[in-house]
Amino acid sequence: MNTTTPDLPVVVVGAGPIGLAAAAHLSERELDFIVLEAGPSVASAIDEWRHVKLFSPWRYDIDSAARRLLEQAGGWTEPDLDTLPTGGDLIDSYLAPLSKTAALTDKIRYNSPVAAITRVGFDRIRTAGRENAPYLVRLADGTELLASAVVDAAGTWRRPNVLGGSGIPARGEQQAAAFISPALPDVLGRDRERFAGRRTAVVGAGHSAATTLLDLGELAEQVPGTEIVWVVRGSDQARTYGGGDADELPARGALGSRLHALVQSGRVELVSSFRIESITTNARIELSAGDRRVVADTVVNSTGFRPDHDIVSELRLDLDPILGSTRALAPLIDPNQHSCGTVPPHGADELAHPEPGYYAIGAKSYGRAPTFLLATGYEQARSVAAALAGDWDAARDVQLDLPETGVCSSNLAYGGSDDEAGGCCGPAPQAVSAPTSRGLVTGISGGLLTIIDEKPTNQSGCCG
Repeated sequence: MNTTTPDLPVVVVGAGPIGLAAAAHLSERELDFIVLEAGPSVASAIDEWRHVKLFSPWRYDIDSAARRLLEQAGGWTEPDLDTLPTGGDLIDSYLAPLSKTAALTDKIRYNSPVAAITRVGFDRIRTAGRENAPYLVRLADGTELLASAVVDAAGTWRRPNVLGGSGIPARGEQQAAAFISPALPDVLGRDRERFAGRRTAVVGAGHSAATTLLDLGELAEQVPGTEIVWVVRGSDQARTYGGGDADELPARGALGSRLHALVQSGRVELVSSFRIESITTNARIELSAGDRRVVADTVVNSTGFRPDHDIVSELRLDLDPILGSTRALAPLIDPNQHSCGTVPPHGADELAHPEPGYYAIGAKSYGRAPTFLLATGYEQARSVAAALAGDWDAARDVQLDLPETGVCSSNLAYGGSDDEAGGCCGPAPQAVSAPTSRGLVTGISGGLLTIIDEKPTNQSGCCG
């Protein structure tokens, strides 16, 4: 049986890659839908980091239903599936053409940020008749829409984590906003003037931090006086990124090797065990942790992101208390427990809440876990669309086919040890296609830190 109200559309929040994939699958299911995009154009969040190259080649970046729509429309040339797109490529060669297909073009509303999602006439407390009430989606300008279901693919880009080492803003952090850059600035292009010949502190231990540090290293070669400090919370100073030669995504492995070399050369000053407590500014910005200080001209916040659950605070959600994902999904993605990145296939069942018809998919579905992949999100979108169409056999036939990887998601990111992370470099499992929702398959971990010997004798990391 169809689980949506026939005369009301499904509202998809976000016109990024996962939101448009959901729209493509809903279109194939002949379900009415509306896509609400906060920005002025498709994938406006990605547009802010269009200069950054993805680690995954094109073959993992294109959704199956989206490809079918593009092929049906004609005039679309599929990119070379073995090349790596930038964020701009993803928009210009895939998402923008997709948004202009006949199935989607009139269904996307731009400049439509969502302020709240609830049930008509129901707060979170009231139960009787709740399941029959349509969803009420209120936009920031006060406009209200009714929906049969909501697929929330809003992502997390607009909700960066704070610099404060205890999960709340450091003392003085809000007042220092002018000195703090968001993640992934265009160091070598648009934002060059802010960093050239100046001292920059990059805070964080993930892919975003690595990308920015390498760009700063290149800038330092071009402009004398450009100084780089890498500030991490963890206690272990032997750090690198990626899986080196063991990584099935060569661009990511190369990233780690290059960053390791940059740190060992002394061109990047590594400051570890530094949990920021307070921030002060004058002509420069000063980070404090106990009696230790880091002074810079600019700080780049690369500490990650968190989901915005405020807009759905009147819905009944079953959220994991640690990650903010669904409780069922949390054990599969918890970076405190998982190393070497195995990701079970998951779909509508694992993403379901006590509020029928509401699903968060994409990066938002992972809460604070830094392990999300586009390919995983596309399978979420397919499964959820099938569930909303009442095709539960298809919804539960979740399959995921990802490359083999030796990358570890180590607990060192949180100041733990290799033992606490469950060991670093066990054998990389084989990529398989799982016929049911319970089979295990290799995933690519978004947590980057692996254990390396900081002594110059070991350049290849723990998997060398």
